Amino acid sequence: MNLIKILVVGCGNMGASHATAYHHMPEFEICGLVARGDSKTKLNQQLGAAYPLFENFEEALEQTRPDAVCISTYPDTHETFALKALEAGCHIFIEKPLADSILGCERIISKAKEVQKKVVVGYILRHHPSWMRFIEEAQKMGKPLVMRMNLNQQSHGYMWDVHRNLMKSLSPIVDCGVHYIDVMCQMTRSKPVWVSAIGARLTDDIAKDNYNYGQLQIRFEDGSVGWYEAGWGPMVSETAFFVKDVFGPKGAVSIVAKDAGAVGKSDHVDSHTKTESIRVHHAAIDSKNNFLKKDEWIDMTDEPDHQELCNREQRYFLKAIQEDHDLTDHLADALNSLKIAFACDESVKSGEVIRL
Repeated sequence: MNLIKILVVGCGNMGASHATAYHHMPEFEICGLVARGDSKTKLNQQLGAAYPLFENFEEALEQTRPDAVCISTYPDTHETFALKALEAGCHIFIEKPLADSILGCERIISKAKEVQKKVVVGYILRHHPSWMRFIEEAQKMGKPLVMRMNLNQQSHGYMWDVHRNLMKSLSPIVDCGVHYIDVMCQMTRSKPVWVSAIGARLTDDIAKDNYNYGQLQIRFEDGSVGWYEAGWGPMVSETAFFVKDVFGPKGAVSIVAKDAGAVGKSDHVDSHTKTESIRVHHAAIDSKNNFLKKDEWIDMTDEPDHQELCNREQRYFLKAIQEDHDLTDHLADALNSLKIAFACDESVKSGEVIRL
């Protein structure tokens, strides 16, 4: 099997982690790092490497002629970069969201089909054993399900710069929400019927038409309901930043992250995926309304950290290329979760319930 020459575009948090995965995988060869600032130089130092560095994506694409491109830039560049990479005959790994509009997503999916290249979207939780188990346990709780999730981040320093840049194109409930909407869709395997959402702009640091706190609600065809909230900024409370909880007629399943939920960790990337343990509660009661079973604790302390999750994503990408996997469902799910997230965004801005 020939080496897969890969061009890494965007060398921030996620780009650096993906580059680290490629650096240690014998099947990949990094042919260039692309970023506007000095993050690419720092990444080279971090990896102890001397990969070619580029400021401009088009120049890098033309000079390196890669087999694959990893795109971890801000969402407003995703569509342009992805289409150019596909036109150049490259496979793509792209951070979520696939694009910053539904039309953009559809154009990428259509182009990938036309040129017969693989596009994998960075849905990191799909590669996390604890989240897979969380979904599996939730499906045992009967229907309808009540799904409650959030990821509030008291961002400061470098992370507040990152969040402000992200909010130039998306709101927190769209950018982060696609992960958790995807999880809800997997838990219910049901069609979302309508969404409603609220939001608040808590700082003058972002555009007047955007908001840095949002909360969305989804109703599914099977009667299941879910909510998700996300807030970014130095003013955000850390008291309840990590809620991952589901209950149905037969009981409840919760991710309990004692360490990741500790003070001062809400904007740290490892805290966003760390689970530690899953609590399963059984609703069955006797004639005196006493519980028949004690709560179970599923210990998940032996779990992948953020870097290992990125390694697993890249192993999945590699397998998709080498074994010619059909990614139709993967891309349909990515499009579906983004459609729901954008409907929620529309609800915040219009004040209306949006039917899907």
